[in-house]
This record gives sequence, structure tokens and C-alpha cells, in this order.
Amino acid sequence: WDGCQMLSIKGINTTLGQEQQASMKGKQVSEDLEMPLTRREMEALFQEQPETGNQYLEDTLLRSYLKTHLPPKVLEEVHQDLERFGNRLLTKIQPLSWECELNPPVFQQYNAWGQRVDHIHTCSAWRRMKEISAEEGLIAEAYEKRYSNWSRLYQAVKLYLFSSSSGGFSCPLAMTDGAAKVIESLGIPGSLKNAFDRLTSRDPEKFWTSGQWMTERKGGSDVANGTETVARKQPDGTYRLYGFKWFTSAADSDVTLTLARIADAQGQCTQGSRGLSLFFLRVRDEEGKLNSIQVQRLKDKLGTRQMATAELWLQGARAELISAEGRGVAAISNMLNITRIHNVIGAVASMRRMISLSRDYARKRVAFGKLLKDHPLHMQTIARMEVQVRGAFLLLMEIVRLLGLAETNLASEQEQLLLRLLIPVAKLYTGKQASAVAVEAMESFGGQGYMEDTGLPVILRDSLVLSIWEGTTNILSLDVLRSLAKSQGQVVAVFLSTVQKKLELASGSEELSPAVQRTREAIESLRQFMAATGSEQALTMELAARDFSYSLARIYTGRATPGITEPWNGLGALLMEHAARPDASSTDVCAALRWCHQELCPVAVESARGSYGVEAALQDSALVFGNS
Repeated sequence: WDGCQMLSIKGINTTLGQEQQASMKGKQVSEDLEMPLTRREMEALFQEQPETGNQYLEDTLLRSYLKTHLPPKVLEEVHQDLERFGNRLLTKIQPLSWECELNPPVFQQYNAWGQRVDHIHTCSAWRRMKEISAEEGLIAEAYEKRYSNWSRLYQAVKLYLFSSSSGGFSCPLAMTDGAAKVIESLGIPGSLKNAFDRLTSRDPEKFWTSGQWMTERKGGSDVANGTETVARKQPDGTYRLYGFKWFTSAADSDVTLTLARIADAQGQCTQGSRGLSLFFLRVRDEEGKLNSIQVQRLKDKLGTRQMATAELWLQGARAELISAEGRGVAAISNMLNITRIHNVIGAVASMRRMISLSRDYARKRVAFGKLLKDHPLHMQTIARMEVQVRGAFLLLMEIVRLLGLAETNLASEQEQLLLRLLIPVAKLYTGKQASAVAVEAMESFGGQGYMEDTGLPVILRDSLVLSIWEGTTNILSLDVLRSLAKSQGQVVAVFLSTVQKKLELASGSEELSPAVQRTREAIESLRQFMAATGSEQALTMELAARDFSYSLARIYTGRATPGITEPWNGLGALLMEHAARPDASSTDVCAALRWCHQELCPVAVESARGSYGVEAALQDSALVFGNS
């Protein structure tokens, strides 16, 4: 909001100096005295803008979670740093975020003398975000492991606080984290040691960011059939890459990971996923020249305009093969898991930001003779969104807790299976909910929510990509089914067992007994659905994939049907576990109870209605294409 006071003059941002402000205020007073009385009275009716304070101190759910789970010594250190970081976000980083929005990247293809330069100009605020990311250890924290298995969770908390004030810089951080994870999983080979050190550095002068160049003209998620880029081996053992990358986020990054097909001596390439290998490349050489890469254009996107997304030609870009030949998809899976978790972080942070602003506005805005906070229907609407973001936050914390255990070799086999299942479930689920909350919260500001200079439309636009990036809802729903098939049903057994254990913690509370009973009924419905469809054909399971994934999300954490503003109350095991703490607040209990008005297992309901058979699939096609 404060950033709206910034002036953008030919791409250069300046803040009004104190002398200018005093002069303008004096002039305004003079004009007010000359102004007719009626107009002066109307001028006094302008609304107060909503504001937030220190995000960490204001987030009671975050602080109660950390207090419950972190060891006391870790909590003490983390609390001090997060309070400091919250102040830095408020006073220093948020204004930079607005500058990034006002000054999107600009592509210069040729210089004044007709020479092709392909330079992407980014604003000083964007470059400062990169320095801040290093200073705060937003990537380093996860790899230094200062707090053992809690390091990954601590990193996620800092990223969660940073996200809504990052000016879009959360995206390159996601890919940087993913690239570091891939290199770490490969044992940090000597040729990549320098890159790993830079990707995880706290020194702004050394810190690198990474891209993730996977999308090509033939497709995004379908990399097996959509990747046309060819790698040709050179006498020195390196490779030259030739191809066209259709969508490359953070094209100003220092390095990238990308997939390509290795050509044999006859120039032939193996098709399908078995023909894909993973490569590492520097975007520019030591002199700052592009690595045989041409920028065709920057993408004109609906949102995330602060970040340069480009179409790139690889015309012999020098690269290093870092996976086994034909094992590129397996090697890059670690990157996808990390970037999907970052997507969840962005979704939860976006929801929290919108609700915080809505809440503050309700304390200030007067309508129909009283503050918005005194209108029961308005408060009910915000409360439903609050229940939603609480469930999403606890699901995020559960995932990064499990990831921390896995990264320090402390996770059991069951916990590793659960993590594999929950990552796609959480990504698809929170991505849908983020856009629904953004739309609902925008409405709570009335017409002001639709005004660009409030910054609210930016949050809405940027949230819409969260259900598309890193795999759409349907793609991830099918990924959930693959995890079931690969584990031969083990992952479902682990899921159900974990939920039962969390319910046992809450079963001793009389207040929570209705919620416990409803969740147990949902578990039984899920079991019956799984038993009935165990031998069904693939079409049935594919049609059920989305509803099945939603059912897992609602039972484990819960929420209402994505995109529909009715009671957002599918909150299950995690909320009940949090509400069963000895020092749980009445708000914690209330949030857990709200789940019981919502159908927790929609896949069982739709199955009973015959929504997944061959006939249903034919009806779907007829409805879409108007067949008789």
C-alpha cells in the first residue's frame, strides 16, 4: 500500500522528499480553505487504507504451531530471527515489492547500432530482492541444516512470510531451491560444486538463481512427448543443445536445468521419457554474453508480470550432462517436488495476505451506519476464509516437517510414502483454493478491490497461476493415482493409519467429538470406494482422480469444494490435532469444528451417483460438444 506513493518516471522510482511533501500539504490546506464547504465535507469521507503490521507477530496460528513443535532452544533462536525479519519485511521489503510491479522487465533485442544484444532489463528493486534472498538465507537455510530436521520447516516459514512481499521473486527462489536439491541428490559432483555453493550462498555477490526450462512448443506437463530439444556430444565431453523453449520463467537467472534428447552418431534420438536426459548450463559466460541462446520475446502474462518469462532458442548452448543417459525425468523429480512445495507456500501466503487485509479493512470501513466488523454476514464470510487458510497452513507445515525428516534420514518408510502422496495433493488443493480466496477477499473491499492502485488485483492475478504452474489440477490428480499404483496400495494404508492416529489425539475432547465422528465416517466411505473400484478399469479411476484427491485433502486437512463459497468446512485430522493441544485456543477448536458441515469424501458420493462409468464419460462428452 505504501508503495502506491512511489512515482514511476521513465522507469526510475523516487519517493517524494520531505520538503516536497510539506510544500504540497501546505498548498492543499490553502486550496481546502478556498473550497466550498460541501466539497470539504465530502473530502473528509475518504476511506482509510487497510494495513498489516509485523506478519510474524500477527500470525497467531504460525506462532502457536512453532511453539508446539519446535524444540525450546530452536524456538528461541527462530522466534528472534522471525520477529526481526517481520520488521524488515514491513519497513524495507514491501516497498520494493510494489516497485517490481510498477517496473516489469523490458526486453531489448538490438542496441542503437543494430547489433543483437538480447538483453532483459530488470529494475533495481528486483535485483535488490535477489540480494535480500541471499542475506536472509532463504535457500541456504535448508542446506546448512543448522537445526537438523527442523531446518527445512524454518526455511518454509521464512519463505511463507517473504512470499507476499517478494515482488514475484519467490518463483526464481523455488527453482533455485529445486536445482540445489537435484545437485545435492546427485552427491554434489565436483563439476557442480561451485554451482551448488552459489545456489545456496548467503553472500549476495556470489548468490546464483536457477531456471527450470522444461516447457516446449508441443506441451508443458507432457515432457515425454513434448520435448524436442536435441543434445549433441562434443569431443571434450560436454554437449551442445539445440531447440526451442516455449516458456522459461525467471529468464534472467544465472543457470538452469533442462531436459534434452541425446542424438547418437547417426543423429537419431530415443523418443518418450526414456530418451530424456538432464543437463546443467550457464545462461551467460564469464563476459556476460549469452551461451549461444537467443531470446525471441518476453511472454505477455496475466499475472506475475514482475518476473521475466521468455521464449528462448538454444542454438548450440554448451551444457553438462548431469543425469544418467535417459534418466532425466527421474533426476529432475526432486526439483519438481521442491517447486511444488514452493507453490503451496505461495498459495498459503497469498490467502493469509488477503485475509489479513480484509480483516483490517473490516475494522475501519463504515457501511450502513456501522463498521464492517459489526455486520454478522460480513464476518461470517471472512471467518469461512480464515478456516480455509488455517487448514492449508497446517497441511503445508506437515509436508515440510516430513521433508525435513526425509532430508536428515530420520523419516520412516511410512513417512516417506506419506510425503510422496501429500505433495501433489497439497499443491493441487491449495492452488485451487488460493484463487477462490482471492476472489472472495477482493469482494470484501467492494469497488476498491477492483482498483489497480490498491494492489489487490495484483494478488488476484498472481494467484491464478498457482493451479497451473508445476502441474495442473488434473495432471496432479493423475500423479496421485500413480503414487497409489507404484506403492501397490501401501500409500493409502499409511494415509488412513496416520489419520486414525491423529483422530485418537482428538477423541478425548468432548468438544471435538462431532468432528472426530464425521471424519471416521469419511474414512469408512473412502475405504468402501477403494474396495469397490479395486478391480475397475482405468477409465473409472481417471474420472474419479480429481474427486479422490480432494477427498484425501479434506480428510487430512479439509475444506470446501474449490471455487464455491459455501461453508469452507472440510477441515479434518490436522485441525483436530492442533485443536487437541492442551493450550489450544477457542479459535483452534472452532476452526476444527467447522469442518463438519462439509462432505469430506466427495469421491464416494459421486461414485454412488454413477459419475465415473463409461456412460458418464459419454454424457460428459455430449455436454461439452453438444452431441445429441
